[in-house]
Amino acid sequence: MGESNYDREEVFSKKVRAGKRTYFFDVKTTKGDDYYITITESKKRYEDGGYVKHKIFLYKEDFNKFSEAFTETVNYVKSDLMPEYDFDEFTRRDQNVD
Repeated sequence: MGESNYDREEVFSKKVRAGKRTYFFDVKTTKGDDYYITITESKKRYEDGGYVKHKIFLYKEDFNKFSEAFTETVNYVKSDLMPEYDFDEFTRRDQNVD
């Protein structure tokens, strides 16, 4: 029986807790000994205690384009749309929780 992408070997994982959401950045291997990244958003459903998950698969040929577009988008929001907002407040708040 074939192995799905969800069952691939994980070689690195980074978890980011962000309020009601948790993001997982995982590096996994392919059958051909190559690597790809999965980005998963997980949100708890309060009705039944389960989780809603959304997953993006990111392949090496798209790493640079994705990274550049993501950085450009975040910088646009920070500098053009919300220049007065203190985005570091979330980092400070999270550091005080741990």
